Amino acid sequence: MPDSAPSTAPITRPGWRFLFAHPAHFIALGAGSGLSRVAPGTVGTLWAWAGYLLLDPWLDEQAWGWLILATTLAGWWACTRTARRMQVADSGHIVIDEIAAFWLVLWLVMPADFWGQLVAFGLFRLFDAVKVGPMAWADRHFKGFGARGGFGIMVDDFAAALCTLMVIALWRF
Repeated sequence: MPDSAPSTAPITRPGWRFLFAHPAHFIALGAGSGLSRVAPGTVGTLWAWAGYLLLDPWLDEQAWGWLILATTLAGWWACTRTARRMQVADSGHIVIDEIAAFWLVLWLVMPADFWGQLVAFGLFRLFDAVKVGPMAWADRHFKGFGARGGFGIMVDDFAAALCTLMVIALWRF
């Protein structure tokens, strides 16, 4: 598969039909949370937070690790396919990267009360939006429409998660 986009018109605002057109779109768009007209990355991260709180009573530490790994691998595939179809290298509507990365943050900071979780959310959104340091490096080095581009969509959010976790670790220390 070449690393170029197909020759159809770019999809800048996906809708419900696009979401259900392929399983990769459903995954990449965070089961619809990425369809938000306003701040889809923030909505995807809120969806991740709610999903974590709903699943946490039934998942142990090991199960969370496996779920995050599976979500990351499925997300890489879904991001690659969806970005290629949309012809947008890293559309803000693709939110599986926020979901997997924020699950990692919550998995490692829990147990935390609401305020601790809110701080984690705020830091993660800040690092994801600002794109400095490791996030900027990942964003620059992994652009495109092939597997490398799909990896890049995922990795810059994991860099934001790492920065979030470092700040929280320093704060706790």
